[in-house]
Order: sequence, then C-alpha cells, then structure tokens
Amino acid sequence: AQVGRRWLIEELWAEQGVGIVGGAPKCYKSWMGLDMVVSVASGTPCLGRYEVSTPGTALCFLAEDDAATVKSRLHSIATSRALDLALLPIEVITAPSLRLDSPRDQQLLDQTVREVAPRLLLLDPFLRIHRIDENAAGQLSGVLAYLRQLQRQHHVAVVVVHHARKNGSVAASGQALRGSGDFHAWVDSALYLRSVRDG
Repeated sequence: AQVGRRWLIEELWAEQGVGIVGGAPKCYKSWMGLDMVVSVASGTPCLGRYEVSTPGTALCFLAEDDAATVKSRLHSIATSRALDLALLPIEVITAPSLRLDSPRDQQLLDQTVREVAPRLLLLDPFLRIHRIDENAAGQLSGVLAYLRQLQRQHHVAVVVVHHARKNGSVAASGQALRGSGDFHAWVDSALYLRSVRDG
C-alpha cells in the first residue's frame, strides 16, 4: 500500500481509483465485480473480508448479461449476506449496448454518472464495450483517457472487467491482459484472478 492511500474497499480498491479485474475465462471475474458492487452499496465487507469505509451508490453495466441475469446474481450475493437487494442503492444500466469509443455513448455515460453519483462504476467486460483495436496503443489510450476523465470529474471508482490472453502468464498478470500494455500503466488498483483446481 502507498503511504496516505485512501481505500474505497480496504486493501483491495483505491477510493476513486481506476483499474482492472482481470483473468482468464471462467475465473469468476464478473462475480468479483458484482461482489464489489454489493459491498459498496451495503457497506458490508467484500468477499466477507475487505471492509468498505464509506458506502454509497454503485452503478453497473454488464454487456454479456440481460437485466434478469444481473438481478439474479446481485440477489444471490445480497441474500448470502442477509441483505434485501431492493433496499440497496444499486443502479443497473439496461441499454442494449455501450461503446466507450463512441462520443455519443461517452456523453450518455457521463450524464448517467452525473445523475446517479455513484461511488463505484462497474463495466463488464471491456471486450464488449468498444470497437477499437485493443493492440493499438493510440486507440486504447483514448478510451482509457476517457475513463480517467470520468473518474476525476465525478470522483468515482471505475472497475473494468477484462480478459487475459489465452496464453497469458500468471507470473506477469498485468502484462497478460488482452491488448496493449497501456492497461498495466493505467491502473490505480488491479485484481488478477485465476482458478486453482476448478475452485
């Protein structure tokens, strides 16, 4: 931890930090993101361990799941903590698509974040919310700069779920992310997940 670091989720995610929840397919990245959403909205510990110092509204967009699936997953996490999902300040973006490389969609997301004023914004997965070449640093840097601007302007933590390359090394998790190495330099916080013996 850095000296003077302030945490949204203690020792897990920086307050108003941007970053990645990354890993190979099927290692529960989306569930991790939603656990963070419920934790911030309820003030309960993330993963039952990491405290949330200042709870507040959470906003999420899951591009690969319909609203019913997202609600079902959030409900299961809330129920496991004896929480009533209906009482939690969680907002779900239900638009059919979101493109972070589109000026129009950037403007709409900016407006939504301004209106909702979340402490946490979850975007899942990065692969489905743009049409850029992830390996082209110039194209990727524009999208990452937009997310950094969103974070600074609205004082929100931004969590982006992102896949690792299929041949990515566990030892160099940040460098194993799909696309340009710009991701590794961009993050304030990063969580890299992997399955161990199907667990």
